[in-house]
Amino acid sequence: MTRITAVRTTFPPNRYPQAELTDMAARLCLPEGADRRLLDRLHRSARVEFRNLALPIEQYDKLDGFGAANDAFISTAVDLGAECVAAAVEAAGLTPADVDMIMFTSVTGIAAPSVDARLVERLGLRPDVKRVPVFGLGCVAGAAGIARLYDYLRGWPDHVAVLLSVELCSLTVQRGDVSPANLVASALFGDGAAAVVACGEGRRPGAGPAAGPGGTVLATRSHLYPGSGHVMGWQVRDTGFGVLLDASVPDVVRRHLADDVHGFLADHGLTARDITAWVCHPGGPKVLEAVAETLALPAGALDLTWRSLAANGNLSSASVLHVLGDTLALRPPEPGTYGLLVAMGPGFCSELVLLRW
Repeated sequence: MTRITAVRTTFPPNRYPQAELTDMAARLCLPEGADRRLLDRLHRSARVEFRNLALPIEQYDKLDGFGAANDAFISTAVDLGAECVAAAVEAAGLTPADVDMIMFTSVTGIAAPSVDARLVERLGLRPDVKRVPVFGLGCVAGAAGIARLYDYLRGWPDHVAVLLSVELCSLTVQRGDVSPANLVASALFGDGAAAVVACGEGRRPGAGPAAGPGGTVLATRSHLYPGSGHVMGWQVRDTGFGVLLDASVPDVVRRHLADDVHGFLADHGLTARDITAWVCHPGGPKVLEAVAETLALPAGALDLTWRSLAANGNLSSASVLHVLGDTLALRPPEPGTYGLLVAMGPGFCSELVLLRW
């Protein structure tokens, strides 16, 4: 079993209320003098109150093209990532030299050398640290990242592995694009980072924490839904990443998620009633309503997910890790009980992680 020993999140210092971000989206996306009633309605219905931005808000008007946006991504991602990993490793009672593998995930920018490579010397990671940069999983990558850490630590049970997610969604909003998908993205997505430290069950006593406050990973499951590749993703343009976000996402959730969750739990002798904490990615109001409905969750089961959405927006892959951190800090489950971490993303796909607290 893999022990989660620390979860930490960091945000860029540029924080704004939704009303200011709506005005920014109107400047960037709409023609001058255009009717902005649809934009205003989408921003209100997102149920987002605040978001952080990679850059000060006035600098977005000056970004000129994909290259400039991606340069801003690299610079900010390295700074946020360094802060986040350092905090998580320290919270785990470890040092950077203890880390054997680092996985980096993002879908909002590209870099070669990858962001994880740029962090090795800066953080004092060992030169022989194993690196796994991941691109393309989108919102599901926080859950999938924990699952892949679990896979790695089963093979290397005496190792320490770190998952780092940095998503700077604001840098991907397309200027002059009045499509509903782009306007929804401008209303929903925020910027932030999260890091998880995990130890294999063979990590020797005295070489790190004996028990993880994040519990243990018991099992994972991935499911790719055929014929749903059009539902979510990027259309890569000369101007950068144009969002694909189909209105059918909640319907796909209703059609598939319940069977996945109930089947996964049944394989481990459990039912939904055995789950004391639902750690769910805040995909947006309609998606969360579909999750609660299809799983018949009790009232309040997704309160921390709704809280994360309101406070930060959808942080893509970092969001479910933020909810995991809030679960541990604000509503720590009873030891020995079970939790389920759930995220969905491009593919269209789901990732489930069974936890014991």
